[in-house]
Amino acid sequence: MKLFEKFFRRRPPIRDREALADFIDAQSAFIVQKGIYEYSRARAGHYAKVLFAEEGFKQSVERARWQAFPLGLSMVGEMVEGVLASQAGARRREILDQLTLVVLSVFDRYPVPPSIGEAAWLEARRDLAHRLDLVGGHAPKRVMDIPEPLAESYFAMMPIHEKLRGRDFQTTRNYLRVSLCNIHDELIARMDRAALERALIAGAVA
Repeated sequence: MKLFEKFFRRRPPIRDREALADFIDAQSAFIVQKGIYEYSRARAGHYAKVLFAEEGFKQSVERARWQAFPLGLSMVGEMVEGVLASQAGARRREILDQLTLVVLSVFDRYPVPPSIGEAAWLEARRDLAHRLDLVGGHAPKRVMDIPEPLAESYFAMMPIHEKLRGRDFQTTRNYLRVSLCNIHDELIARMDRAALERALIAGAVA
């Protein structure tokens, strides 16, 4: 009974910066890692168990998931901004700047992955900050369109040799679009918009 209670327990609301950071962290990791693992298993077919047991492939997966994490942060961060921007009005830029700090704080939770190296990791951080900055220069996109500029880069990170990938890009792009829409729905269900906006604006004033 307790197991079922835990399973169906409503997830806590998102009403402050810490809760938002935790949400962005979890969902960014989920969207990129799930795609990597599922795609690799699908391409390996019956040999998936053997492939995932190989040390070389494990290292490739490790590198791929850390390479892709900043892309997940970018997609989820832009999606959150679009939700908040719908009612932000003249304070949109102010909220975006604070949201960017939240997203970058998530990136900074993790030490430099050995599979990436410090130089590439710092470059990924700069690229993430730049992509988020550009979000304020155009109207919010439809959620399903947010992955579009990053989908090819994400697909290229798959730990499967490019000659074996076939014509799977469209499938991967659609996976990102559907997954981000589901993440959007969870945000809407859990977000206390007024409290979250106050928390972000308070950070700008402090």
